[in-house]
Amino acid sequence: MPSTHILLVDDDTLMRRSLAFNLEQAGYRVSTASSAEDALAMARNDPPNLVLLDIGLPGMDGLAALREYRGSFTIPVIFLTARRRELDQVVGLEMGADDYITKPFDLDVLLARIKAVLRRAQQPAAMPASPTALVVGDLTIDAEAHEVKLRGHSVDLPPREFQLLYVLASEAGKVLSVDDLLARVWGAEYEGESQVVYVHIRWLREKLEEDPQHPRRIISVRGVGYKLEPQEA
Repeated sequence: MPSTHILLVDDDTLMRRSLAFNLEQAGYRVSTASSAEDALAMARNDPPNLVLLDIGLPGMDGLAALREYRGSFTIPVIFLTARRRELDQVVGLEMGADDYITKPFDLDVLLARIKAVLRRAQQPAAMPASPTALVVGDLTIDAEAHEVKLRGHSVDLPPREFQLLYVLASEAGKVLSVDDLLARVWGAEYEGESQVVYVHIRWLREKLEEDPQHPRRIISVRGVGYKLEPQEA
């Protein structure tokens, strides 16, 4: 069985070589690149199973590179960030990498994060059984067909956004806490990672709200959580 392929993108030569060696020792096949441009070209020729992507790269930075990856691949990405300020920028821009880890990091922690992200990517979250589609106002969600329709028009959602919407729709009108959404959509290993919910709520609003800055469908209840309100066509 072929080894899992990791693409490591970092302009720090020493760090790149050291981390690549440790990842290979852990059983991964590793490709490395010092720039986002080189990494994107490599990914097209030899698609990895996961990308470890530094934010502070020369030329195209990690944020721009993630946009390119999201437009061309369905590869999970873990951000490597040297400063908390950079992490705040990632969350603020709602780029939504699959995970992030701050430098300096413990190798065992990084390996655990890699395994968790790969496991989620290889085994998408199971949807609850539903004999019929959920209908919430002008929104229809069919779990079996993995299909969302807004006023009769299809809306393309990746698996996590789809499951988050499904959970909200299954209890439409009821406020669900961030912790509850984390547990039901991402699992126990994401406990405390509330920004993950914020990011995906933002993405859903961009796709489902007429005015994402003033949402009427996915409502925030300050200090409590979120609820999905029916909207008529």
